[in-house]
Amino acid sequence: MLLHDTALIYGRYMRQSLRSRFALLFGVLMPLLYLLLFGPLLTDLPLGGQGSSWQVLVPGLLLQLGLFGALFAGFMIILEKGSGIVDRMRVTPVSRLGLLLGRVLRDATVFVFQAVLLVLAALAMGLRAPLAGILIGFAFVGLLTVSLASLSYAVAMKVRTPQEFGPLINAVSMPSMLLSGLMLPMTLGPAWLDVLSHFMPFRYLVDAMRDAYVGEYATAHMAYGVLVALGFSALAVTVGTRVFRTAGA
Repeated sequence: MLLHDTALIYGRYMRQSLRSRFALLFGVLMPLLYLLLFGPLLTDLPLGGQGSSWQVLVPGLLLQLGLFGALFAGFMIILEKGSGIVDRMRVTPVSRLGLLLGRVLRDATVFVFQAVLLVLAALAMGLRAPLAGILIGFAFVGLLTVSLASLSYAVAMKVRTPQEFGPLINAVSMPSMLLSGLMLPMTLGPAWLDVLSHFMPFRYLVDAMRDAYVGEYATAHMAYGVLVALGFSALAVTVGTRVFRTAGA
């Protein structure tokens, strides 16, 4: 029953995404601009880590793609509430967990697809990374998307208008980006900023992906990254499902 309901919701929203091909490509535009206009500035700079500057920058851009895209996924729920779609779903026997999983798995599919496009562009610009490391990076993007999209939908179920939702998400997304070291390793900054960044869970995903991109898999960074990614996903889906059940979505 759960698998059927999840597949049903996933198919519905995936068809919507495929009908909007421009939106699929537009979502990767901002990380691509960072790659094209910011990446070449780092080519000859010592970034204090293993590998080339591309192996430092690209993992951060992939997580930036998931971070900003998934956090704003809840806008769809707000629009659906306004058009009555959520009310109609309340009277169906579809599993509430299936309603959530179908949506977040669609989001994960979209953002992993965009991540593939970004990596292809990076390879053309000079990125060299092992295939296993690249695939691990896609897995981290998928898990991050599932986590943040679940929380975004939960928040969207609690607010009434986009005007309430937007500033709240911006207040979360900007500190998350700045304190996670997405653009540059936090070890390049002052010690107090590096220490503060360890309270941001995304920092562990960034460090793990950068290890993967230089072919280092059995590291402490990788272990912490996997634990944080899986734990955060489980927590976020649990919270999202609980909100969907109490809201009757």
